[in-house]
Amino acid sequence: GISTPLIAHWPAGIAAPRRGQLDHEPGHLIDLMATCIDLAGATYPKQAHGQVIPPMEGVSLRPALVGEPLGRAAPIFWEHEGNRAIRAGKWKLVSKHPGGWELYDIPADRTEQHDLSAKNPEVVAALSGQWTAWAQRVGVRPWAEVQQAEQANGVRAEK
Repeated sequence: GISTPLIAHWPAGIAAPRRGQLDHEPGHLIDLMATCIDLAGATYPKQAHGQVIPPMEGVSLRPALVGEPLGRAAPIFWEHEGNRAIRAGKWKLVSKHPGGWELYDIPADRTEQHDLSAKNPEVVAALSGQWTAWAQRVGVRPWAEVQQAEQANGVRAEK
């Protein structure tokens, strides 16, 4: 599993009583750009040089920084080198390439030691369906296809 701390320094925005406090609100790398744009008062562009720019997937972490819930409307999705996951509410569905899906109740099992996929097949089906829809929408390519293309182009040696 993954659980990486974020240390934020924002004296003008983080009230003194909140400084040095821990917050377990789930965030992701995709939220950092949204946060920077929000805190800078900038506007995310819809197009550049005549090309449409896909909307940001992340949300601003500003609410968490000031002690409020993020109110994230959509799950957090990711894929990296064939490994895939979705974090939705208390659930994290994860698959280490080339294995199958594993399901964890993060508040009850933060270190992901107890796979609950066999006990909750309906949750696995729902979340994996959401992950597949997201992967199709954002253009995730099957990892074997990516490896073949890289090898054919001499980009990197096969792992």
